[in-house]
Amino acid sequence: MKIKTLGLVHTSATLVPVFQKLCADYLPGVNVFNIVDDSLIKDVISKNELTNNTARRVVDYVGSAEAAGADLIMVTCSSIGSAVEASAALTNVPVLRVDQPMADIAVQTGSRIGVIATLPTTLEPTSDLVRRRAVAAGKQIALTSRLCEGAFEALMSGDTDKHDSMVAKALIELSAEVDVIVLAQASMARVVDTLPEADKRVPILASPGLAVKHIADLTKE
Repeated sequence: MKIKTLGLVHTSATLVPVFQKLCADYLPGVNVFNIVDDSLIKDVISKNELTNNTARRVVDYVGSAEAAGADLIMVTCSSIGSAVEASAALTNVPVLRVDQPMADIAVQTGSRIGVIATLPTTLEPTSDLVRRRAVAAGKQIALTSRLCEGAFEALMSGDTDKHDSMVAKALIELSAEVDVIVLAQASMARVVDTLPEADKRVPILASPGLAVKHIADLTKE
């Protein structure tokens, strides 16, 4: 697949440098542009769900990315995944959920899959995606979802140590129950690097790098 221009739709400006670095490493020569609107995720969190109005705005942003010349569009927020899938049916270029490659790898890796998040609005969409990708692959799985309650609030208040401690504890506990762990939010990925090797009993997957590598593989087809 020939990809000259990649359009990225974000719900947080903090993700822009993360994906810029990944794209520079894995997609040299591909033009990358970013559309950012953090009011999308703020609305999902405040209402505790993805509303029709917010979903429509996601579809509009994907359409804008297509109009801007993107050959492929990726939306980097898991909480709005259902709107991303809806937009794909209305767009003439491929549209990718950032967590789909991660979900596929999890299904390939093991039958006992753990999903961990600090927000319920992210936990359920990611868990649902993993279940559906397992069905698509014809594989029976046992899914264990784990919410780190209070960790997101700690992160937002600036207490990163508390956030990281809570996530690390949950990862260690969950690793004893499953074959592979899926991080529903990329913000938790840095915690994995702080875990002692002895506590990394199973693969722990984060979406950003896996998604960009997936796009790089598409360019070779």
